[in-house]
Amino acid sequence: MFLVKKVSKNEYEDFLSLPRKIHKKNELMQKFSDEEMLLKGTHTLSRYFEMTAFVCYEDGKAVGRCAVTIYHGKDEGYIGFFDAENNIDAVREMFSFAENFAREKGVKKLTGPVDASFWIGYRMKSDKFDEERFFSEPYGKEYYPTLWKECGYEVAETYISNIYKKLSKKEEDDERYIKRYNYFIKKGYKIVNAKKEDWDSAVGEVYSLLIRLYSDFPVFSHITEDEFKEMYKSLKMILDFSMVKLGYKDGKMVGFFIAVPDYRNKLNGKIGLSEILFLLKNRRKCDNYILLYIGVDEKHLGLGSALSQSMFESLRKRGASSIGALIKKGKASEKYIDKKILYQREYLLFEKEM
Repeated sequence: MFLVKKVSKNEYEDFLSLPRKIHKKNELMQKFSDEEMLLKGTHTLSRYFEMTAFVCYEDGKAVGRCAVTIYHGKDEGYIGFFDAENNIDAVREMFSFAENFAREKGVKKLTGPVDASFWIGYRMKSDKFDEERFFSEPYGKEYYPTLWKECGYEVAETYISNIYKKLSKKEEDDERYIKRYNYFIKKGYKIVNAKKEDWDSAVGEVYSLLIRLYSDFPVFSHITEDEFKEMYKSLKMILDFSMVKLGYKDGKMVGFFIAVPDYRNKLNGKIGLSEILFLLKNRRKCDNYILLYIGVDEKHLGLGSALSQSMFESLRKRGASSIGALIKKGKASEKYIDKKILYQREYLLFEKEM
């Protein structure tokens, strides 16, 4: 027999602990502290929405969880923080309960998985479950997409991650990208590595570009510069700044390309001495980098290829592999340095009319 309960702000242990029972330790990508703050309503972004969490029990045992997020003044909601055993009856019961709750709140469509916000996490892994998770990758079990589809959710968007081959120091560059890089340099553009001492200022320029360029993405929501800086303050600690490429024209930032060492899931839980040593070692020199954020001002189209050339030159010098992470299918960045792509991983975003 199934029982679905709404999670209170003071009793959320079952909600937080379920992922550890579903996933192996090396698969778990849960950001425990973020979830706890969201449940308490104390997260940096909590003022924008109401998040309500649910846990499904079978004979007293927690077998599934999810959360519905409703933004103030909107009739579209998000469903996320999904984890469950491979039990379609339990998931149907839980989704039905959550969906009825959303309808009563005036929601006409649910999109997911979205973990409360574009800025916190969204999308569902849909293939290559036998491979090690990379830093920032959406996680899930191989049966999750089937459970969602059987509960009436349809695929709304598809995303991919490009898995690039390990580059040797003798690797030949792609002539197309060399030409594009030289073209922009001759036009007076500067492509430089970020500097740690200047990052607090540079991150504000990244914010201004990113907010404008990403505003047409599904589930995007506006946040202030202060909130952005609070959300991403940990970047300064984990970045190798030589792997952050900034493009300038006439002293103004017009493009960026940010790569992060592949810390996998090592920094998601409690940070102890072993995690700190792992961070320090990989921040200095890593054998795989996650190409996480790229953005170019609309008036400077083509600069993305030049930034990519600069990034792949750094990867070549390191003899490192890389992953172009979480690209919306059909975007130009899906094809950057395409001759170096080994294969792709896929992720899905679902929706359901209420």
